[in-house]
Amino acid sequence: MNWAQLYAELSAQLKAGGDLTFWQDFFVSFYKAFIEGNRWQLYLRGVGSTLKVTVLALLMGVALGVLVAVIRTAHDQQRPGRHNPILGLFNFVCQIYTTVIRGTPMIVQMLIMGSVVFASSRNFTVIGTIALGINSGAYVAEIVRAGLMSVDVGQSEAGRSLGLGYVDTMRFIIIPQAFKNILPALGNEFITLFKDTALITTIGGKELLYAAQAVGAKTYSVMFPYLGVALIYLLLVMVMTWLQGKLERRLRESDRR
Repeated sequence: MNWAQLYAELSAQLKAGGDLTFWQDFFVSFYKAFIEGNRWQLYLRGVGSTLKVTVLALLMGVALGVLVAVIRTAHDQQRPGRHNPILGLFNFVCQIYTTVIRGTPMIVQMLIMGSVVFASSRNFTVIGTIALGINSGAYVAEIVRAGLMSVDVGQSEAGRSLGLGYVDTMRFIIIPQAFKNILPALGNEFITLFKDTALITTIGGKELLYAAQAVGAKTYSVMFPYLGVALIYLLLVMVMTWLQGKLERRLRESDRR
């Protein structure tokens, strides 16, 4: 007897008013949540959508974070008595951005983006990705800024003595050295961002949690879909953590050589 036949018999027994054992009831609920109607494909598509949103949001966050970090670092490293007013204005805007984003809950930012800023749009997954990217940018900015500030200021002076401008000095000397310092923190940000993708469901975005809610609406039972999604998140985070640890070990080994 295959799973489909067993499920049909147990479902018929349940409809007839019969009692099921714990394991029989467990099997019926599991089958309805993951196997019936190929519902496992919904979770699989949800995983793909979640990873896509995570990568796009992180790329946006890194681009925005690096820009903010470079502006703030350039402002902080100006020579005494020589302050650029335009750079000061940009630095002020960047400070407001990081303060507001880091000081307000992610869920509130998501609702504002979906219900106020992009109220006329129905592409909620893209809106959620933008909101996640903007939020990530504030945290990436502080990560990158800390990494840039950790590089000895003498490295910048050495670059200038070789005739390099500020941009070339940052590009060829400072950023490559800071990259190793910020890579572990960026890995943590990626994992955090991956888990935060579940928040886009609050504005109607489609990802892994949305798949669980869709299955729950069809089966009138959300326990197994939610437990399944939690397990998927846990397994993927464990894989990401393992990969991050492996990368950090390789970086430490390269530093010893």
